[in-house]
Amino acid sequence: MVSFEVDGGIEKVHHVLRFRQVVCPCGILGGVESLIEHPASMSHASMDPALRESAGITDRVIRLSVGIEDERDIIEDLAQALDFH
Repeated sequence: MVSFEVDGGIEKVHHVLRFRQVVCPCGILGGVESLIEHPASMSHASMDPALRESAGITDRVIRLSVGIEDERDIIEDLAQALDFH
C-alpha cells in the first residue's frame, strides 16, 4: 500500500480516478486486485476536514493497494491517468 499526493488541484485527482483502467476504485482497500481510493471523499469523508488535513490526508492524496496484476500494467495505467493537461 502506498499513498501519494497528486500535483495540481482536485481536478487532477478526479482525472486520475476516472481515467485509470487496470486499477479499480474502491472505498476499502484489500484483496488480490490493485485498488485505488481517494480518502478525502471515500474512507475519511466523515472526518472533519481540518483534522483530515492535520493527519496528512489532503484533498490531493490518493491511496493505492497494489495487487497481483503485472507491474508494467499498473505503471502504464497510472502513468496514462496522471497525464493530465
